[in-house]
Amino acid sequence: MSSLSDVLASTFFDIGYNPSLIFCLPTLFLPQEQELTGLVVWVTGASSGIGEELAYQLSKLGVSLVLSARRVHELERVKRKCLGNGNLKEKDIFVLPFDLANRSSHEVATKAVLQEFGRIDVLVNNAGKIHSSLIVDTKMDFFKELIELNYLGTVSLTKCVLPHMIERKQGKIVIVNSLVSFVPIAISSGYCASKHALRGFIHSLQIELTKHPGIIVSNICPGPVHSNIRKNALTEEVTKTVDHNKIQDRQMATRRCVRLMLVAMANNLKEVWIGEQPYLLVSYLWQYMPTLAWWIIRKFWEKRIDLFKSGVVRAT
Repeated sequence: MSSLSDVLASTFFDIGYNPSLIFCLPTLFLPQEQELTGLVVWVTGASSGIGEELAYQLSKLGVSLVLSARRVHELERVKRKCLGNGNLKEKDIFVLPFDLANRSSHEVATKAVLQEFGRIDVLVNNAGKIHSSLIVDTKMDFFKELIELNYLGTVSLTKCVLPHMIERKQGKIVIVNSLVSFVPIAISSGYCASKHALRGFIHSLQIELTKHPGIIVSNICPGPVHSNIRKNALTEEVTKTVDHNKIQDRQMATRRCVRLMLVAMANNLKEVWIGEQPYLLVSYLWQYMPTLAWWIIRKFWEKRIDLFKSGVVRAT
């Protein structure tokens, strides 16, 4: 069980705006992640980054895991490490490789999970890709790829799982979005657009499920996190390099981010902002003082755009 001080720190210092938080303060004094024990959890993008860390922390809670991504060998590596935690057996982890951008595979994948475990309690839509390029230089194919994967892929898989949850009258759909779904940044316009689209989809889905109170849709919006997502970032030129050593400052540790996500999932929170400062502060400013936030963001990015043009990528 989490200590009271740790839970309070998680909630008030790392987690930002949450419209349901004010109504669920009593749950802060109850067991947190342990509420997920025994559930069947399907994690996409489970081969690295947030998805990989989710698999590790969920395995310690004793859930039945479905691990999905494109790279089978990486999924098998994650599975072995999960089994090494000692709380799960071979039968408790199902490796299901598929490409989220290939929407025709989603129905088959969903049926495979149901055949393996008989139910899906939690779907964590985590798979995604980012890019680092200016709008004027970005090829339209890159915009299309980002929308296909980050937005349409997530929508499609959600639609495949949703009828099952409606039939059971319960379930959790967790969508790993981003703070950039509402706070603009430069050099990642296609990524921002795909996350804006997700935000609109999530809010509409939450409204449509009003008569299904047992189904919770959570919009998880992390800020910058230590992960491999930028190592696979698209650029307008394949020869352009990304200086990863300069983008690690003020990023949240992946383990910390995932722990906070699990607290949000266990407490059925509908929207959560997770990040280090100053990113949460800027998010609040954008929400409540957009004119000031716009001035700050323009100043922040002015120099970084020049650095990017000179061949040095400085990301938040």
